[in-house]
Amino acid sequence: MANIIEGNDPAAQPAAGIVCVDEDSSGQRVDNFLMRLLKGVPKTHIYRVIRSGEVRVNKGRVTADSRVQTGDLVRVPPMRVSQRAQNKQQDRVEHAARVPARAFTVLLEDDHLLALDKPAGVAVHGGSGVSFGVIEQLRMARPQAHFLELVHRLDRETSGILLVAKKRSALKHLQEQFRQRQTGKTYLAVVRGTWPAKLKVLDKPLHKYLVDNGQAQAGERRVEVVSKDDPDGMPALTLVKVRATTPDYSLLEVTIKTGRTHQIRVHLASAGYPILGDDKYGDFELNKTLARASAQPGLQRMFLHAWRLQLHHPVSGEGLELMADLAPELARFAQAVFSDACTGPLPTCKSTQP
Repeated sequence: MANIIEGNDPAAQPAAGIVCVDEDSSGQRVDNFLMRLLKGVPKTHIYRVIRSGEVRVNKGRVTADSRVQTGDLVRVPPMRVSQRAQNKQQDRVEHAARVPARAFTVLLEDDHLLALDKPAGVAVHGGSGVSFGVIEQLRMARPQAHFLELVHRLDRETSGILLVAKKRSALKHLQEQFRQRQTGKTYLAVVRGTWPAKLKVLDKPLHKYLVDNGQAQAGERRVEVVSKDDPDGMPALTLVKVRATTPDYSLLEVTIKTGRTHQIRVHLASAGYPILGDDKYGDFELNKTLARASAQPGLQRMFLHAWRLQLHHPVSGEGLELMADLAPELARFAQAVFSDACTGPLPTCKSTQP
């Protein structure tokens, strides 16, 4: 994030240092720049040295909300790190050493961004009972990369396109595209039942809550549909296109205009058509039946796949369309169920409804 060109490493804290701001840190507030640089130093200490004038940028005094730019020289004063903070840092180092490096299928890569095909069953990051995820494994596999950050999220059991930024400037630009709904995110899903051809728009608000009913999963995050006048409801818009149907199942092309937690899973289930294999909002008995070794066809995971992503390149502005083929187990299931309508590893199906 920055190059130390004079003095010792500020994170070690024995003496003042001069740090040169690099491109990935350009535009950051001074307080945030120092917090990232001085991991383990309490925020109160950082704000104190800024107010006292001990932090200088190009030899001038700054405030916490001043912005640093590429090439700026930042004087970082000596600050001691508590033993507790040192222990936490050591724990982080030891934890990182236990993360296995893993290479993922790359759909697109340049100097600014990386598009991966995430497999199902892998979290995108550690936390909530998960020691590590895609981003930690990717960093271990690419130790020479000085910046790798997730642009967005995918549920653990969802496969498909996942974007990673390789520069902070790209991260900010791409995340702004997602916030402004300038991207097109389309998923493939198979649900129970025959989806009504006329049901094309789902716009029910969603509300996040924690399970607290004494079950084993108490404290787990869940999402529910709420009324439009619910003050806790977040607007959510999902568009559905039928690709193929049978009396028992429907293959859907689902485009989300908002990126709420579990949005597709909850919207489809609330309409009466749960995604196959969904262990939170699905048909649990049907899931068990499909997961049996003797099931023909069988399915042992959720059928939700981030299939297509349309966006603009963060530097050139060029329009990009990324595609991720279905994982083999999903392609086999889709072809077995919708064989009259689908051919090839990726279901390019015509709807069986008018």
